[in-house]
Amino acid sequence: MAERRNTIQLDAIKSAITTAGRPLSIEEILLESSKKVSTISLRTVYRVIRKLEEEGEVTAVTLPSQPDRYEPSEVADRHHHHFLCTSCDRLFDVDGCPGRLKSLLPDGFVLTEHELTLKGLCAACT
Repeated sequence: MAERRNTIQLDAIKSAITTAGRPLSIEEILLESSKKVSTISLRTVYRVIRKLEEEGEVTAVTLPSQPDRYEPSEVADRHHHHFLCTSCDRLFDVDGCPGRLKSLLPDGFVLTEHELTLKGLCAACT
């Protein structure tokens, strides 16, 4: 595999994702990255994100009827859930799990995995 060239755009995008502490949309990544590289373009963000996904450094967080958000794969690999603010549309990580989900299943069903997204207002929007 060819060695990846580090660029200031790549560094700015990686920094935006790793320091956010929550999954970011492409637009949020662009906004944060442009604070370090004012000339960065949306096309560059998409290209770099696609490359980081291919290399396993970032993982997409997919929600129904929402644009994908991106978080470091090391965060995505830990079992956690998300909170979506219905006012500002930001997505936040939620540690922990409610547990006892198997008790909600109909007889004969087997739970193999689950995803949980809480929705409401974040602290900044309340």
